[in-house]
Amino acid sequence: MSQTPNRPLPQPGILKIAPYQPGKAQAAPGVVAVKLSANESPLGASPAALAALAEADKSPEIYPEGTSRILREALGEVHGLDPERIVCGNGSGDLLHLLAQCYLGEGDEAVMSRHGFNVYPIVTMGASAEIVMAPERDYRADVDALLGAVTDRTKLLFLANPNNPTGTYLSGEEVERLHAGLRPDILFVLDGAYAEYVTAEDYDVGIDLVNRAENVVMVRTFSKMGLAASRIGWMYAPAHVIDVVNRIRGPFNVNRPAQFAGAAAARDTAFTARLRAYNARWRTWFTGALNGNAIRVVPSQGNYVLALFPDAETSRAAFLALFNQGLIVREIGVYGIENGLRISIGPEAAMRRVVEVLKQFGAPGAQA
Repeated sequence: MSQTPNRPLPQPGILKIAPYQPGKAQAAPGVVAVKLSANESPLGASPAALAALAEADKSPEIYPEGTSRILREALGEVHGLDPERIVCGNGSGDLLHLLAQCYLGEGDEAVMSRHGFNVYPIVTMGASAEIVMAPERDYRADVDALLGAVTDRTKLLFLANPNNPTGTYLSGEEVERLHAGLRPDILFVLDGAYAEYVTAEDYDVGIDLVNRAENVVMVRTFSKMGLAASRIGWMYAPAHVIDVVNRIRGPFNVNRPAQFAGAAAARDTAFTARLRAYNARWRTWFTGALNGNAIRVVPSQGNYVLALFPDAETSRAAFLALFNQGLIVREIGVYGIENGLRISIGPEAAMRRVVEVLKQFGAPGAQA
C-alpha cells in the first residue's frame, strides 16, 4: 500500500519546469540604470492611453466589465475584426496559458522552434504535455523542421513571428506553407507580440489565415507598445476556440484601467506609427554600428537585436562591461544561446553609449 504524503503534492511534471527568468532591471550599486533588457517602448505610452488610464483609475471600487467589451470593440474597429472573435487577457502570457490548458494534456506534444519564446515550454509542461523543439536554420524558424517534428501526439504548434529573442521572422508565404502541412486537429498559435514593429514587406500577421482556417489563433500584446505594466493581451480566433477559452478564463482577467488604456492605445494609430518609425531608424543604425567581424547582429524585425559574440566568455564580459555602465541588456543562455546578448532599442543616447562600450569587443561603430 502506498504511503500517504506528508504534504500536498503538485501535478506530475510541475517541478521539472524551469521558472521564467526575466532580464535584469537594476544596475551596479550607485549606477543609474538604463533598462534595455525587456523590449519595452522607447517612447513610453500613447498620450491618449495615459489619459484613459488616469480617468479609469478614478473608480477602483467598480469591477471591470467581464468580457473587456470596450477593448474588443476598439480592436475590432482598428484591425477590421469581429469583436466576438476576440478574447482579452492579463498579458498575452495569460492567453498562452489558457490555450495550453484547453488543448493540451498528458501524453500530448506541442512543437516550437529551438530558440522560441521561453514561455511556450512553461505553459506546455504546466498542462502535463511535452514540448518538442525543432532545429532552426541560422537562428530562424525552419518550416520543414517544424513539420518534421510533428507526430501523432502533436496537438499544438507555437510560432513567435517575429521571434523572441532572435528577431527573425517567417514571410506570409512561409507561414501559409507551415499551416498547410499541419493536420486540422493541431492548433496553430501565431504569436505576433512584435507585429507593430515589423517593416518587412512580405510579413503577414495572420488575420486572413485565422479568417479562413478553423485551427489558427493569433495572439498579440500591448506590452511592447508602452503598456507593459498594464498587462494587456488579446487573441483573435475561430468562434469555437473563443467559446472554449471563455469557459475557463477568469471572469475579470483584465482590469478596468487596462481595458480603457488599451482601447485608447489601439485607436492611437499615429503614436503606433511614430513608435514603428523610431524603432526602424535606430534598429538599422544600431545593427550597422555593432555588426562586424567580431560581433554578428542577426537581422531583426523586432524592437531589439541579437548580438552574437565569438564565445560565451566574451558575451559575458560584454554584458558586464555594459552593466557596469548602467546599461542593462539581456543574457539569453536560457534560450540556448550562450554567446548572445539581446539588446532592446531604447533612447538614442543609450544606443550610442552601448556602441561605445562594445567597441572594445569589436563593434565597428557608426558615423552619425
